[in-house]
Amino acid sequence: MTDVVQRIRGGDARALGRLLRALDDGHEGAVETLAALCDGRSAARVVGLTGIPGAGKSTLTACLVKAYRDRGLRVGVVAVDPSSPFSGGAILGDRIRMQAFAGDPDVFIRSVATRGNLGGLTKSCRNVVQALSGAGFDVVLVETVGVGQDEVDIVHLAETNVVLTLPGTGDGVQAIKAGLLEIADIFVVNKADLDGTHQAVRQLEMLLDLEGAERHGWTVPVLQTVATRAEGIDALLTALDGHKGHLDNTAEGERRGRMRAEAELREGIHSAIEAQVLARVGGPDVLERWANDVMEGRKTVAEIVDQVIAAPDQEG
Repeated sequence: MTDVVQRIRGGDARALGRLLRALDDGHEGAVETLAALCDGRSAARVVGLTGIPGAGKSTLTACLVKAYRDRGLRVGVVAVDPSSPFSGGAILGDRIRMQAFAGDPDVFIRSVATRGNLGGLTKSCRNVVQALSGAGFDVVLVETVGVGQDEVDIVHLAETNVVLTLPGTGDGVQAIKAGLLEIADIFVVNKADLDGTHQAVRQLEMLLDLEGAERHGWTVPVLQTVATRAEGIDALLTALDGHKGHLDNTAEGERRGRMRAEAELREGIHSAIEAQVLARVGGPDVLERWANDVMEGRKTVAEIVDQVIAAPDQEG
């Protein structure tokens, strides 16, 4: 473990990649290695990018990578991709789009598959972000899968959340139903060279005014970008810096840190309980047998759950 930690801290990308794979697959000992890696290390700044599919999250992420690298910062990217229904793997689309950084040792891009998880993230995403932080990256950009209306899990992981939308799609109204309006620290109308941009900006500003654009002392800005031409990136960086300063200098930073810690505790408790219960009833393979019982009408899901709760130490 000590050797792995030293190699990762020394910039060994292969060692870091192997640890991230082990964390993603839940291998034994991976969490302990992560704890050793993060011990005493300063935390990276975590920025989330979420929004509707096709809004240009990957292109905007690449622009932010370049901008932060121009500042001399090390940048990690966690790109959550949809899972293949056959292999369960990620399509690695973001790595394809970010080939310009392939030779940069201070940029590390990790694509992870959703594996059926809703909310825009994966179960292992928090661990992957912590590993990049422990490895010495200054900024970690987390790009969610883009499921459209319910990918709000990012609020429990990122310090600053950037929500992307497009002109002419009507998604300003959809955002308020989905919760995206409530989680946004910065709104970005990307592809602002298209018709309908000013209308989209006005609509979002109106919705923010109705909902309350000022949140704990921070006024949510609505910005315009054309990520394919790197237009509007300076204004976005200024807003990101402003929000970081707000978190650092007000009680909001502590409140959000507590909220993220509580979310991490809940995830850990749920995972531990699930593993303990499955171990007592015969291991994860018992799920296949129970699924067959449900499909063939011998039992309902509610009956199986009641059985597990009533007698978790007996074989199901």
